[in-house]
Amino acid sequence: MTSIDIKTPAGKTDGTAELPAEIFDVQANIPLMHQVVTAQLAAARQGTHSTKTRGEVSGGGKKPYRQKGTGRARQGSTRSPQFVGGGISHGPQPRDYAQRTPKKMKAAALRGALSDRARSGQVHVVTGLVDGDKPSTKTARNLLATLTDAKRVLVVLTRDEDVAWVSVRNLQNVHVIAPDQLNTYDVLVNDDIVFTKAALDSFLSAPTRGAKASAKGSEVQGLVGDSRFGAGSHDALEDGSQPEGFPIKGNADSKLYHAPGTAFYDRTVAEVWFATAEDAEKAGFQLPPSQRKSEEDK
Repeated sequence: MTSIDIKTPAGKTDGTAELPAEIFDVQANIPLMHQVVTAQLAAARQGTHSTKTRGEVSGGGKKPYRQKGTGRARQGSTRSPQFVGGGISHGPQPRDYAQRTPKKMKAAALRGALSDRARSGQVHVVTGLVDGDKPSTKTARNLLATLTDAKRVLVVLTRDEDVAWVSVRNLQNVHVIAPDQLNTYDVLVNDDIVFTKAALDSFLSAPTRGAKASAKGSEVQGLVGDSRFGAGSHDALEDGSQPEGFPIKGNADSKLYHAPGTAFYDRTVAEVWFATAEDAEKAGFQLPPSQRKSEEDK
């Protein structure tokens, strides 16, 4: 557990704040953070882009000129993709860019991002941004300047700190967010993070901010796992690590399992782990089609 000083709007120290190691001092999983941020940015896309194919463009029903005798390439419609004003080949169509990201992956990525900032001394705690009940952008700006010279600062405030919200809302390169909205992207895109003491307490007291799953440190007796898929299986741990004695990765959506050394093993994010391939098949999981074919050939 790390202790950092709590600063007042006047720049003085007013006690210390404890940063739990299970949130602010874990190993950062860079591929996981990349996946979560990519999914978050993809989900923010509107996806309403649309182009018309040759069948959707109005007109073009008449053959522009006769088939033979002109010396030109034969054409059947002026709405073909090669014509100006024609349809678009393989153009963008409305789609949903959202990617399914398990909550445990999001939580693990956020812990890794916060830990990276904390280890670099880029996490700060203040009693408040201003003194009194009157908003002051100047006071808030001066306080942030004493804490860090970073170009981009993330400020975390509780929803009832109205004076603080008003004080920083016009500051350039300062992004304000509530504790329950804290996410991996905002932590990584900003250089430093400034919590108010109330916001830090709210963040740490949230039900999803507990310690790592106790199953990681528990002993595996007879390989009886802790999972909805029965004996021989184990739910994924919050930090994404492999439970001891469960090397087989399973994907709950596709109902496919992957053994160590196979083509998709390293690229698969396990949603459930199995002790053996037989346990996976008992739970209704199968090998990927390409591997099933190779097994049948044997």
